[in-house]
Amino acid sequence: MARKTGSHSEITGPRIRAVAERLFARHGYAAVSMRQIAAEVGVQAGALYLYTADKQSLLADMMRDHLEGLLTALAALPPPGDPRARLEQFARFHVGYHIARPDAVFIAYMELRNLEPAQFEAIEALRRRYEDALETILRDGRAAGVFAIPDTKLATLALIAMLTGVTNWYREGGRLGRAEVEAIYADMALKAVGAAG
Repeated sequence: MARKTGSHSEITGPRIRAVAERLFARHGYAAVSMRQIAAEVGVQAGALYLYTADKQSLLADMMRDHLEGLLTALAALPPPGDPRARLEQFARFHVGYHIARPDAVFIAYMELRNLEPAQFEAIEALRRRYEDALETILRDGRAAGVFAIPDTKLATLALIAMLTGVTNWYREGGRLGRAEVEAIYADMALKAVGAAG
């Protein structure tokens, strides 16, 4: 199907994603219709299908983009030396990256239940890659005698949950700035694995 004359795909496509992200985060994926998204964007409902196959594809694409961006940004960090410095860097990075994207984070974690099996498998594989990066740090730290943790997988999941939780309460202009919050969370992460000081 051809786009209408005057259509601006470079504007409309990103606008659809932005509106869908806001609506999914506010009301939940299941409660939002394609018609609602179209109305907010200011196009006919049928026009959405020029940019996405369906609502399921839109959700999966949003999650994929978030997680691929997260992995790319993590890989771009300069590698610090010892496990303690690596964990501090990971915690600061995680908090800073997620604070800037609360809606995308909410969708990536809370809407997994709405993905069809094939989409779920692909998104879970990306999430596991990110978790594996943290677990590698924890394994290295435990092997070096720097971290005191009985189970690296459990510690990984606990730390991810703690660090991601910042998006539930952080607001710009609050009592603590981003840099302070990143530093405090990094310190808590180190203490959680027995590597404070």
